[in-house]
Amino acid sequence: MNFSKVKLIVSDMDGTLLNPKSEVSPRFFNQFNELKKRNIHFVAASGRQYQSILEKLYTIKDDISIIAENGGMMKYDNKEHILLKLTSENITRSVEILRQIDGAYIVLCGRKSAYIETSNPDFVSKLSKYYSEFQIVEDLTKVTDDDFLKIAIFHFECSEKNILPHLSTLKNDMQIIVSGQNWLDISHADANKGYALSILQEKLGVTKEETMAFGDYNNDLQMLELAHFSYAMENAHTEVKKTARFQTKSNSEEGVELILEQLITG
Repeated sequence: MNFSKVKLIVSDMDGTLLNPKSEVSPRFFNQFNELKKRNIHFVAASGRQYQSILEKLYTIKDDISIIAENGGMMKYDNKEHILLKLTSENITRSVEILRQIDGAYIVLCGRKSAYIETSNPDFVSKLSKYYSEFQIVEDLTKVTDDDFLKIAIFHFECSEKNILPHLSTLKNDMQIIVSGQNWLDISHADANKGYALSILQEKLGVTKEETMAFGDYNNDLQMLELAHFSYAMENAHTEVKKTARFQTKSNSEEGVELILEQLITG
């Protein structure tokens, strides 16, 4: 594999760059220094909130770009850009439907914080792994002092089977995407990681042929399509494996680091 053209590397976080303990490996941080020497730019792209991604990659935060909330926000050149926001009508309509779904836990994702209506300890424990800033409120539709980028919904069993079938009436106006085994996201109709990546590629003057991308779930599909060197993790969703041109080992086996090592030593 000839990686000599690669100028931009973009990676999903959960199930991809993060190991099963939600950690970034020391190996990656060492590799990042080598990538930086070669003027290869790194992008973290996740459904996570911006603050949560920042925590995971804090020591290199000034040298990377961040695509957060599945493309709702992008950080480039140390500047935050709100890309696409949900309207109050979008939020009210979605929340009213989601409240009727048994076992659905709703997260309203704002620029400053995430907001939930429940204090269920099991859910709060799950939420805290992905959201470092969140508040419990009485009514999500009454929260106004923020910019809202996404609604995330959690189901303890399966988001694709238990939440997705109930949202057909929202599909014409908003983007509905399964982002993990337990998560589903509702965003602005045009918001996705690929949209944000395309803007970043244009800013950096980088082409698809010069881009490498890693992902594991359906919220990575558009992003992978913008990279010639597109990799599905071994633990990836079937649709991701169909879309990616290549495959690497799972996140528990440092699949991202494996390919980065080949790039650095090649």
